[in-house]
Amino acid sequence: MSEAAKRDDLVTELEDLVATSDTGARKPHGLTGKLLLGVAALWSLFQLWIASPLPYMLGFGVFNSTEARSIHLALAVFLGFMAFPAFRRSPRDHVPLVDWLMALAGAFCAAYIYIFYTDLAGRPGNPTTVDVVVALAGLALLLEATRRALGPPLMIVALVFIIYSLAGPWMPDMLSHRGVSFVSLANHQWLTTQGVFGIALGVSTSFVFLFVLFGSLLDKAGAGNYFIKLAFSLLGHYRGGPAKAAVAASGMTGLISGSSIANTVTTGTFTIPMMKRVGYTAEQAGAVEVSASVNGQIMPPVMGAAAFLMVEYVGIPYTEIIKHAFLPAVISYIALFYIVHLAALKAGMQGLQSSNPDRPLLRKLFGFLTGLLLIMGLSVAVYYGLGWLKPLLGEHAGWIIALGLGIAYIALLRIGSRYPDLELDDPTSPVVILPQTRPTLMTGLHYILPVVVLVWCLMVERLSPGLSAFWATAFMIFIMLTQHPLTALFRKQRNIAGPLRRGADDLWQGLVAGARNMIGIGIATATAGIIVGAVSQTGVGLVLADLVEALSMGNLLLMLVLTAVLSLILGMGLPTTANYIVVSALLAPVIVTLGQQNGLIVPLIAVHMFVFYFGIMADVTPPVGLASFAAAAISGGDPIRTGFQAFYYSLRTAALPFLFIFNTDLLLIDVSFVYGVVIFIVATVAMLIFAAATQGWMLTRSRWYESLLLLLVAFTLFRPGFWMDLLHDPYQSVPPAQITEALDRMEPDSNLRMQISGLDDVGNPRTFHLLVPVPDGATGEQRLDRLGLTLMQEDERTLVDMVTYGSLASELGFDFDQEIIEVLAPVDRRRKEWMWIPALMVFALVAGLQWRRRQVAPLTSR
Repeated sequence: MSEAAKRDDLVTELEDLVATSDTGARKPHGLTGKLLLGVAALWSLFQLWIASPLPYMLGFGVFNSTEARSIHLALAVFLGFMAFPAFRRSPRDHVPLVDWLMALAGAFCAAYIYIFYTDLAGRPGNPTTVDVVVALAGLALLLEATRRALGPPLMIVALVFIIYSLAGPWMPDMLSHRGVSFVSLANHQWLTTQGVFGIALGVSTSFVFLFVLFGSLLDKAGAGNYFIKLAFSLLGHYRGGPAKAAVAASGMTGLISGSSIANTVTTGTFTIPMMKRVGYTAEQAGAVEVSASVNGQIMPPVMGAAAFLMVEYVGIPYTEIIKHAFLPAVISYIALFYIVHLAALKAGMQGLQSSNPDRPLLRKLFGFLTGLLLIMGLSVAVYYGLGWLKPLLGEHAGWIIALGLGIAYIALLRIGSRYPDLELDDPTSPVVILPQTRPTLMTGLHYILPVVVLVWCLMVERLSPGLSAFWATAFMIFIMLTQHPLTALFRKQRNIAGPLRRGADDLWQGLVAGARNMIGIGIATATAGIIVGAVSQTGVGLVLADLVEALSMGNLLLMLVLTAVLSLILGMGLPTTANYIVVSALLAPVIVTLGQQNGLIVPLIAVHMFVFYFGIMADVTPPVGLASFAAAAISGGDPIRTGFQAFYYSLRTAALPFLFIFNTDLLLIDVSFVYGVVIFIVATVAMLIFAAATQGWMLTRSRWYESLLLLLVAFTLFRPGFWMDLLHDPYQSVPPAQITEALDRMEPDSNLRMQISGLDDVGNPRTFHLLVPVPDGATGEQRLDRLGLTLMQEDERTLVDMVTYGSLASELGFDFDQEIIEVLAPVDRRRKEWMWIPALMVFALVAGLQWRRRQVAPLTSR
């Protein structure tokens, strides 16, 4: 068999793998195939319609959130039965009659809330027999659709929670509850927004679909190929260049792809053969691509579906989610870049042949800095220029800004049309010459504009994620329809009909691909809603909290390890989104509560980011990581060994969640801009040192004690407060009766730590810690009053006498009759950042030892 034929077979095999896991392996012919494509495109158009302002402007087609969720799930379930075969031996080229019946029945059950919305609203909590039958049938069909689209694990987990809801009285003592009837189960899970049609499905309907559609359109327009070519042109000629290009290309592709497997296949088809060419083993090449592709899900501004769920679960704006996620994601990618560089150094690899003209290093550096300063200056000019123009232009500002954006698009497209359309060489060919950077860069600059629109709407205009994605997608549709005809005109080509048809075909394929990519996510969020609904209906969350606390023996670190292990285990069968929903619903409140009991105030966003990161790590972890199997299919390596190597490369991603739980500065929580820049620099250096320690190589091969010292240095840079707390207690104890005097002495914007004893929501005694901000005020009495807190003394006890409704004290968790056991006030001491100095001195010692050994090695080898 020829190399071309082998490559075609590999591409077909990889497309089937992606289809089986993401979009559905069935491709029926004839009228059924056209219907499947039509329904998928209709789903995309429906989501665009409900996200746009058009329904409110035109006065029809307005759907409330519950109706939209019902239609969303109906289309997802219909396509799930149509696109995913029941078994491996089931036909792929046509849809059996049974699947037709199940698809129609499932769609009807899901759309039942929309069809009979008025009737159901008139009898809340009082379902009829028909309501119950439809709800129970809908649950059964949803579980079957889940099995087909996502495999058995999520279906089994959801089924276990349904059985637990029904069989509560027969459970062991610790897990027992009064149980629910079939009627109550049907009503709670299907006919309200507490179960299947809850927050998770609402986020899928409102936000996630549009971002997935935006990524699909961007990819079909050519942006994915552009990112790969640009990364290779920039980095392919450096030592181990293809691996560095794989990291950069996967990071950029991660902006538009929410699937680890699709990302691996898209970029890996080109990067993995080239990595093997320069000296990486098959397992190393596959592992680099898997690590880079999986980390694409933590890269702002999109971050997969889980980021949008955090908006609802944590209750903070999406812009805050992006801010908290930015630093860990960036330093994780920088560290991976360094890891592949170290692997290239250890193996003595070289890069590929460059097509760029040779230039002195200083000239290259000057050109890079000039371009960076130009982009920064342009960004500042646009930000402040538009900020000044918008009030001046008034209601016409939107149209004028859109006109300016259109002019920029046409200008960039005209510049790109001067260069030929570049294609990467076949990575398996004997000779590969990388594309030149300048022509490659110029041909696709207009792809950046929709991303700019998305970021602008999110970060500057502060529009909702759904509306921001709509405007970015609308602009993307405009680009898809016009880029080929305009390029043909700029190149003075007479035939415009062909480019017009090509643009329309790209748009159609993008609409279909976006919907098919959403089938699994839509079904997963609905099924995960069953678990969330069971938790709220049975109160199993409180039981689980007691169980986990018992297993962890009250130790927060052990609790975090258990949570990480649970995320990895569930992630072997659940997609990242469903994994995040399940673990965050069950364990996030437990971690926060346990932290309070141990004196550690853990922000809720930090806990959710912790769960999110380990949900992503599950895509890497053997033996089930599908991304590793996809990479191994391309590289020809062993999938299990590829998975272990990818996990080894991803240790930095596994370490980060533990670090930002104990040092929330890494999430940029309550830090100034200047200090944020310092944290970014120090954290990046720390992560590079951590990578060098785990890889056993920095300037040369590390000795075991050098690796240990490097790990110690990295830990100190990440968490300097650990050592400073050992040297000097950060707080001094204040008698609870002297809270007013303590508040009087403290600086505004500082914090008091209080240990509180009281009752929880169900009347059980509990002890927890609170971090209490010190408000403005001339005296301690004024500050206590602005907190909304009134205290009373009863013998030697300090009790909460009154909490003002809606006050800061109420938000923090103060309640009537609680006792303040201990008050800790911060003391003046040296800043924790002083611990960086001895850490850097140890690092300099290790670097000096390795430098000396590196200089001696060439002499001794002569």
